[in-house]
Amino acid sequence: MRVLPPEYRSECDAVDEPTWCRLLQQFDDANIYQTWSYDEVRCGRNHISHLVLKRHDDIVAIAQSRIARVPLLKAGIAYVRWGPVWKRHGRRPDPEDFRYALRALRNEYARRRGLVIRLYPLLFREEAAVVGSILSEEHFAPCQVTCPDRTLILDLHRPVEEMRARLRPHWRRELKVAEKKGLEIIEGSSDEFFESFIRIYKEMVARKRFPEQHDINAFRSIQSRLPHPFKMKIMLCKTGPTLCAGLICSAIGNTAIYLFGATSDIGLKSRGSYLLHWKLIEGLKRNGVAYYDLHGINPEANPGTYKFKADLCGENGNDVHFIGSFDAATNPLSRFAVAAADNVRSFVRRLNKVTASRSESTAPPISGIARGTPR
Repeated sequence: MRVLPPEYRSECDAVDEPTWCRLLQQFDDANIYQTWSYDEVRCGRNHISHLVLKRHDDIVAIAQSRIARVPLLKAGIAYVRWGPVWKRHGRRPDPEDFRYALRALRNEYARRRGLVIRLYPLLFREEAAVVGSILSEEHFAPCQVTCPDRTLILDLHRPVEEMRARLRPHWRRELKVAEKKGLEIIEGSSDEFFESFIRIYKEMVARKRFPEQHDINAFRSIQSRLPHPFKMKIMLCKTGPTLCAGLICSAIGNTAIYLFGATSDIGLKSRGSYLLHWKLIEGLKRNGVAYYDLHGINPEANPGTYKFKADLCGENGNDVHFIGSFDAATNPLSRFAVAAADNVRSFVRRLNKVTASRSESTAPPISGIARGTPR
């Protein structure tokens, strides 16, 4: 076990849910996947764990893990999705805090508990020069069963008029058309809004005939448990009394994430999705959000959605790749069990891709679920 320097110390499972929520609010890289509510719905309260790293008495990093164990065996995995969170608001990020967060995670979950720890950090290849070597030095190896994901991130720092001018011409024209149609935008976070969104989302899934990659009802349950500052924003577009489009996004930390989008059957020609995204961007800027993550692109598998997002991004952002997943393990039994589970999931995933590609090949390219990033 590699010990932490004397100025650092870690604490595990010593905070309650309200405290965890307050801690997340102190970090720019906080996100919905590190909220207590997200993993409680996904795997149950008894299967999540929370680690806090302190330098002296100052909290410099936190990480929530989802724990899955093999029945009757001392084996399993601790999965950290978009963590550790280590970029404190108002401070220059210190890579050494990231290093010792990794070390504390490995000591706790791989060494002490005998689990494989699988890390999917919220880091991009552009940051690899700064932190990439740290992962290797702390004995985290690239996970071979997952491919790094790709997304588009809009920089929201420019004035709104300049951002609009930097949209791609096609997207800007479609936005103008939508603005002339007399559409109404309503927004909220209540269960009634979620229910209305699900209705048009289900219409879209049935129309496009692709299998649902993500359980929208699970996100509805997550929304019901999230504290008010972390609630997802639901925006709906109406033509007259009828819903024609909707989107759901999460804005925690300094980055908003597009989670779901849908267009109803009768709203296909409304261009409501264009107006929704633009009104969302205007609102995010008013609230001081710095970036908007369009949450996954796949030009080959989903070219229609890719074009919609790329045209929206225009000259306002960047096409980026995540650095991928990394594993650390000291227990051979856990390593074997996790590898076997990975092989099964890979087979199922390939089968689903074949089914989805056959369905999408006969469906029109309409902006839909923010696909491309695993959850």
